[in-house]
Amino acid sequence: MSRTIAVAAITKHGVEMGRELAEKFPGCDLYIMEKFRRGDEEAKGVHLFSGSVRHILPNLFQRYDGIILIISLGAVVRMIAPILKDKKTDPAVVVVDDRGEHVISVLSGHLGGANELTRQVAASLGARPVITTASDVQQTIPVDLFGRSFGWEIESFERAIPVSAAVVNEEPVAVIQESGETGWWTYDKPIPSHIRTYRSTDEARKADFRAALVVTHRLLSQEEEAIFLSNGVLYRPKVIVLGMGCNRGTSLEELEEVVQRTLLEQKFSLKSVRNIATIDLKKDEPGLVALAEKYGWRMDVYTPEELNTVTLKNPSETVYKYTGAYGVSEPAALLSSGAREWLLEKKKSGNVTVSIALADVAARAEVL
Repeated sequence: MSRTIAVAAITKHGVEMGRELAEKFPGCDLYIMEKFRRGDEEAKGVHLFSGSVRHILPNLFQRYDGIILIISLGAVVRMIAPILKDKKTDPAVVVVDDRGEHVISVLSGHLGGANELTRQVAASLGARPVITTASDVQQTIPVDLFGRSFGWEIESFERAIPVSAAVVNEEPVAVIQESGETGWWTYDKPIPSHIRTYRSTDEARKADFRAALVVTHRLLSQEEEAIFLSNGVLYRPKVIVLGMGCNRGTSLEELEEVVQRTLLEQKFSLKSVRNIATIDLKKDEPGLVALAEKYGWRMDVYTPEELNTVTLKNPSETVYKYTGAYGVSEPAALLSSGAREWLLEKKKSGNVTVSIALADVAARAEVL
């Protein structure tokens, strides 16, 4: 359990369960009523409160990703109702009954992770998990979590509710996947017949569907958006590798401008960039380091010997003279991505050289 979790209990039996959970999940914070003090609270980092738990809930909502309340469900619903804001920001809320027989996912089941937290807590207590989210119950695609385990980013969330409805109501749904990991179907049963998969928007163009899930690194045309996103959700898989070289002292601003402009010219999404790849001589280049940090991209680096294992169409004696490698951006992109060809072999702009390759991630599972 890597997220920040709070457990709150207000009864004698609830406090015992809270202490048990705090032992089993190191790092979670336990809140108990003052009257159940034992004397070891300071040593164990247990938080004491008096009065109604209602008074500490706003603070818990601000501080924690998940909240486990060993309190009756009805009371919890009344207490949290006034402080709810948005499903994208509200924490996961899980309720446990006073005998520890049922663990109930109450709030932010998908985006907040309450469903998964419910399963973890139930397993630790030997209790029954109670999850009512339709996609979980029916074992089908959770639209708001689709590809999340792979790091996919949702770009268009506006139609998530009607698209989810189409999935659970077994209406025709098109999953259009042009890139990214294919192991997204994890249930021990075949993909339902109402969900059809396609490898491109061209392939899906003539299909009969009521909703679409589009997974691509490409920028869609206006026509494609009209066809597939009028009742669809767009996902950005992390598949673009930027092979980069630059002169010493190249600024973050110049590097960023070249990357953004190049991706736009190629009609690729910035949100699908996975990482930068370059020569080890540039591992501490301030501009490159700042660019990677700004966007949360990792930076893969290679020795000249490693870069020279890639056959280049136009090896550069000049680059070799200064770096020991016959090229930087082109071979770095291929080595990091695992691809055989470039999407963009090389573009030189000012002090910056960029190559683009598509990461070979689809082989993780064969479901399409």
